[in-house]
Amino acid sequence: MIETMQKELGKTLWNIADKLRGAMNPDDFRDYMLSFLFLRYLSDNYENAVKKELGKEYEDCEQALSQSTFKNPLALWYEKNKEDTKMFEKQMRRKVHYVIQPDYLWSNITELARTQSNDLLSTLQNGFKYIENESFEVSFRGLFSEVNLDSEKLGKNYTARNAMLCNVITEIAKGLSEFPNERDLLGDAYEYLIGQFAAGSGKKAGEFYTPQQISKILSKIVTCDCREPHKKKNYLNAVLDFACGSGSLLLNVRKEMRTNAIGKIYGQEKNITTYNLARMNMLLHGVKDNEFEIFHGDTLINEWDIFGEMNPGKKIECDAIVANPPFSYRWEPNESLAQDFRYKNYGLAPKSAADFAFLLHGFHFLSQEGTMAIILPHGVLFRGGVEERIRRKLLEENKIDTVIGLPQNLFYSTGIPVCILVLKKCRRDDGVLFINAAENYEKGKRQNVLLDEHINKIVETYQNRTEENRYSRMVFMDEIEKNGFNLNISRYVSTAEEEEIIDLKAVKNELDDLERQIAQAKEKHNVFLRELGLEELR
Repeated sequence: MIETMQKELGKTLWNIADKLRGAMNPDDFRDYMLSFLFLRYLSDNYENAVKKELGKEYEDCEQALSQSTFKNPLALWYEKNKEDTKMFEKQMRRKVHYVIQPDYLWSNITELARTQSNDLLSTLQNGFKYIENESFEVSFRGLFSEVNLDSEKLGKNYTARNAMLCNVITEIAKGLSEFPNERDLLGDAYEYLIGQFAAGSGKKAGEFYTPQQISKILSKIVTCDCREPHKKKNYLNAVLDFACGSGSLLLNVRKEMRTNAIGKIYGQEKNITTYNLARMNMLLHGVKDNEFEIFHGDTLINEWDIFGEMNPGKKIECDAIVANPPFSYRWEPNESLAQDFRYKNYGLAPKSAADFAFLLHGFHFLSQEGTMAIILPHGVLFRGGVEERIRRKLLEENKIDTVIGLPQNLFYSTGIPVCILVLKKCRRDDGVLFINAAENYEKGKRQNVLLDEHINKIVETYQNRTEENRYSRMVFMDEIEKNGFNLNISRYVSTAEEEEIIDLKAVKNELDDLERQIAQAKEKHNVFLRELGLEELR
């Protein structure tokens, strides 16, 4: 039932977006649409907490609202209790970690939109600034930096832009009113919209979106040890995605943990628009501001201070690391990076492809008992040069646990097949598990699809280390070494059907027998031709 409603809400909101954006680029309209959803979530969550906190006082304000000029009960309470507002806001920060003043609540914004108030645009601008700088104890500066309410894309002047926003917000409010006000419902609708906008963004989609089907595989793999009832460990001290996009991978890890705990969620993202999407996504899914840190900066040169080279006592170690970094990203490593603490023991990835640079960054911060799952192009499995040396060292140190080949055309941004590398620092196995899932998918109209049965088979094979003909196999180091440390999956697990062995002697005997039968039939036919006085067959 919930899943059906999530899909229906997502479709409803997408239809609104599709109808209202007009000539605006989908990527531009996405930022407006998702920001308004975010404001709706923050407001509803806050107002529900306010109702509990104020109790009868809030009920009295609700009843008196029809006889006042105020647009929501909290605005009326503020007017009646001016001396108590600071103490009240302090209490609310303790309860829900943030405050939204009455003028900036969704209920007030939608009322301004419904009545076509000329104050809507200015109120929204002030509200976004307030949320960025004052709502939370942790600053979320720049959260709405990509939402330009003064853009001519909304209209040529203030009046036109205000009218456009009135129309958009009214339609969104109308669409949302048909569904129950539940956090998970709105959070999943947000994810659905990100996916829909990604579908229309082509190659740009890779900057901010990992398809949910692949995200599920990675999140299930890195939480395997915590989800099993017989496992002692049911807690992740820290989770990291160093190329987090809109944050869906991190949220999937959190979802997989269910009632179990995560100490801290860390995400890093270079693209400013996507960075803002990730911060909104975290808050919208109920992750408190003190439970996560998302940093805007370049992972490859390690701009985030808390992941700098520290003494062992302060080093952040993550029990789970997931990532979908940009494939074969061209970078310009300088000389100092060759001695960087992340790379110096393995080597520096080539300029033409930073795949191993991303991998080694994450691997450095993996805890001794942790698991890292990263999506990469197949080239990392077989390319030569410095990449071969890095791969060889990781294999010789027994750090590569599993190689998983996925079907082609799963991403919006590329049709190439990709692989998942699973790495661990402390391994009991001395071989590498290869899973070739390239043929296990359902063909879709635009992208291929991994169904739950395909996802579960990959995860169960990984977890149980099972071998299956033409699907999975444990390969030990002596064989990998004989292959020059080449990890090309088809070398170890081929999906090709085995050709039937042909008995050449039996085939020759069969041909000889057929020739005898032909000769006999021809002679019989010629007897009839002679009787009729006709020319014989030669």
